[in-house]
Amino acid sequence: MNIVGIETTCDETSFALVADGTTIISEMTMSQVAKHAMRSGVVPELGAREHIQNIAQLGEKFFQSIEKHKIDAIAVASKVGLPPAVQVGESYAAALAKAKNVPLIPINHVVAHVWGVWVDVAFIEKPAFPFLGLIVSGGHTQLVSFGSPTEFDIIGETLDDAVGEAFDKVAHILGLPYPGGPEIERVSEKGDSHAVPLSIPLENDDSLNFSFSGLKTAVRTYVEKELPKQHETYKEYFVADVAASFQRVAFMHIAQKVEKALKETGYKRLVLGGGVASSQRLTDMLFSYFEEKKIKCELFVPNRKYCTDNASVIAGYAYNLLEDC
Repeated sequence: MNIVGIETTCDETSFALVADGTTIISEMTMSQVAKHAMRSGVVPELGAREHIQNIAQLGEKFFQSIEKHKIDAIAVASKVGLPPAVQVGESYAAALAKAKNVPLIPINHVVAHVWGVWVDVAFIEKPAFPFLGLIVSGGHTQLVSFGSPTEFDIIGETLDDAVGEAFDKVAHILGLPYPGGPEIERVSEKGDSHAVPLSIPLENDDSLNFSFSGLKTAVRTYVEKELPKQHETYKEYFVADVAASFQRVAFMHIAQKVEKALKETGYKRLVLGGGVASSQRLTDMLFSYFEEKKIKCELFVPNRKYCTDNASVIAGYAYNLLEDC
């Protein structure tokens, strides 16, 4: 079964054709990151205008590339995301499904993030169900218990900022460009991750929820107090130390909550998804944390392009819902 996926939830316009939920036949993506970077973050109205332009241009090119393939359904990232941007994809997909007389499958792209492992050819063996999903992105931070592709429960989520949002805000505090995650990871390589005294959020809290707002505020307070004291020659190292310390504490917060969730569920598999999952530092910390705590857990992290918003995971995940349409 060949399903076309369409993704416009944030700053990526993306098309993909995926067979049987795992085999990518074609995929094309246009990014708006450079335009939003000039404004230090995503501007919903600008994103919608760009999607309107890009979806027509990219769509024509994409459908030319798959003209020899049968299309059995259209899947679209729906409802969850920046509303003006999401509506562009929904409208396009609805018209397309009607024109081709095939089912239209709306997809929650947050849940679909875990499907990156299934469309990534690097994973010959896919995770067996059940497993714990960790979805970490600019808009969401969730722990999800998956009993099957379509049976899942959100067992933990952020009480305030998402982790990716916190990284963007801290990057802005430090004068680093958008998107903040890759920039903080880059400058952190030169920093001391224990240089700044930051507390791990909710460390003694028994819930599976996350909180990053207080950590972000602690960074802001520290920078406003200490940065003016720094000699110009050493400001680069100051920024590196703050970035490294924030990154360590933010990821340690995630690792601790993952540990709690694994104990509560008894699961032995963890699947990552979302833009922040592309951080090598996060993966390294989870591996080292599991080793230190003697936690037996298989860790599945897809290629970076299947962590961020893309149509391949939308089309791939939609295969599980096709019978319901």
